[in-house]
Amino acid sequence: MKRIILFTRFPEPGSTKTRLIEKLGPEGAAGLQQQMTEWIAAEIAGLQGSGAITAEIHYEGGDAAKMAQWLGPRFIYRKQEGGDLGRRMAIAFRSAFADHMQQVVIMGSDCPAITAAVIDKALRKLTECDLVLGPTFDGGYYLIGLNRMEESLFQGIDWGTKEVLAQTVERAGQANLAVCLLEKLHDVDRPEDLDIPELPL
Repeated sequence: MKRIILFTRFPEPGSTKTRLIEKLGPEGAAGLQQQMTEWIAAEIAGLQGSGAITAEIHYEGGDAAKMAQWLGPRFIYRKQEGGDLGRRMAIAFRSAFADHMQQVVIMGSDCPAITAAVIDKALRKLTECDLVLGPTFDGGYYLIGLNRMEESLFQGIDWGTKEVLAQTVERAGQANLAVCLLEKLHDVDRPEDLDIPELPL
């Protein structure tokens, strides 16, 4: 069994993509968040019929009813919980493995270049690697996949910095995890990221 988890936020103007508001305005930033989430959700939905795959959307803002009205009934909706990003991802992985999943991937909604093929590749690589990471050009990652839980990957990481990927790979080495890297992609987090070739969608 495989699980795909998308971390995103309900696109409410003023509280979504706040670092982009200075360039796009509140409505524009929320609109971009909405567009990128819908793109990735559609790519995930395209994989759900190709095997034993469950798909969940873990959200901030809004509520489950609003999320289902927005993105439809194909997904399980869960509110993110746990504090910082590391704790939230750890909780999501723990829950998935408690449900007897064998391959689990988590991704954010900030990378417009994520496709069904990228996600499928990550799942397939988890049959040969313990940890799969999709690196971003800013030193983070757009996707993380595991075939078993490893708490250290989510502890003591400087989230939101250019050190995230390197620190995660270092933790993986300390835990003797076999690591596979996907292709490096751009994410959209800051005004300068709006010039990447993947935009507009």
